[in-house]
Amino acid sequence: MDQRTDSAPKAVGRQGYMSKNRLAVSLLFLMNGFVTGSWAPKIPEFKERLGIGESVLGLLILGFGIGSLVLMPIAGGFIARLGSQKVVKITAIILSPLLLLLTLLPNLWTAALGMFLLGGFVGAMDVAMNANAVEVEKSMRRAIMSSCHAYWSLGGLIGAGIGGFLMARFGVLPHAIVVTCLCLAILAVAWPMILADRPHPAATREKLRLPMTPLPWLIGIMALFSMVPEGAVLDWGALYLKDELGASVELSGFGFAAFSATMAAMRFAGDHVRDRLGATLTLRICTVTALVGMVLAGLAPNAVLAILGFALAGIGISNMVPIAFSAAGNMPGLQPGIGLSVATTMGYSGMLFAPSLIGFIAEHSGFAVIFACVPVLFIVVLLLSHHAVHADHSKG
Repeated sequence: MDQRTDSAPKAVGRQGYMSKNRLAVSLLFLMNGFVTGSWAPKIPEFKERLGIGESVLGLLILGFGIGSLVLMPIAGGFIARLGSQKVVKITAIILSPLLLLLTLLPNLWTAALGMFLLGGFVGAMDVAMNANAVEVEKSMRRAIMSSCHAYWSLGGLIGAGIGGFLMARFGVLPHAIVVTCLCLAILAVAWPMILADRPHPAATREKLRLPMTPLPWLIGIMALFSMVPEGAVLDWGALYLKDELGASVELSGFGFAAFSATMAAMRFAGDHVRDRLGATLTLRICTVTALVGMVLAGLAPNAVLAILGFALAGIGISNMVPIAFSAAGNMPGLQPGIGLSVATTMGYSGMLFAPSLIGFIAEHSGFAVIFACVPVLFIVVLLLSHHAVHADHSKG
């Protein structure tokens, strides 16, 4: 018997009620992406204010990743006991002022703590909002995950797009205050509409075990190698445009903005494309497109062409991760939560930890070489792309 929630059966026949649940979880993705995107144009200022080099900045970004991977499984444990609604509300409240806090921290050591907290609560909220989106999907009996990730990309676009402008025109502190106020406003709108799911009693009693079959790990590698380039663009794209291609502070933020814009647009269309072409062919087309875009960005002679390359990469990467996550959640003979936990942990570890390694390498080689060589990872995704067939099982 289905133990999910009492509200889900009632909600299936009430599209107005369910549309509010979907709107709420979409706003949560929008807010999380907005915070992440708002961080991207702050990185050059952050580096300059603290007087640090790429290697030290890489360590701080590593702290962001460690914070996320520490708090993500903790959030998962609380979701099992309290339900995703309560956890996503708590993490969203705490996340809202953290960019402002990071702006006010005076030295390297407090900045390291701030980066740990920012990464931790971005990741914890990410787990909770994805869990809530799964519950909304089950209640609606239709896929919404791709469009939810589209709202995350849209939030990243807005955050990165206005961040450079606000900092250039009004200063760093006013920008952080605006980000905090907008986050709280988005959360206030979503708050009463978030789906109230109940904990899963059986899940709390089960022992967590890593899968012993290779398939979930192979799909995890697909997610990992799809998200490493995304993390590279997020954390180093603005610095690459500013320091190596001579872009202004205002223009440098548009690298991640262009990347997020095309990613958001294609994610809104992702479910329809996949239904038409199938998950495997869609993944292969996306991977080749992303490869071409990243190479173009790395070999670009000027900032405008590099931004165009990032935009093309965004088109390709847009549906690579949702397809990998969908495949992980629909593997035969494996509980959906187990496969999905492997894929998400591996994927996000690539997005969070790889940029710190990139910082160390870039200090000696420059970012152009990095962006031109990262696409080698996409070749591995192509070799594993036949496993994406499991994503189509979700339609059955």
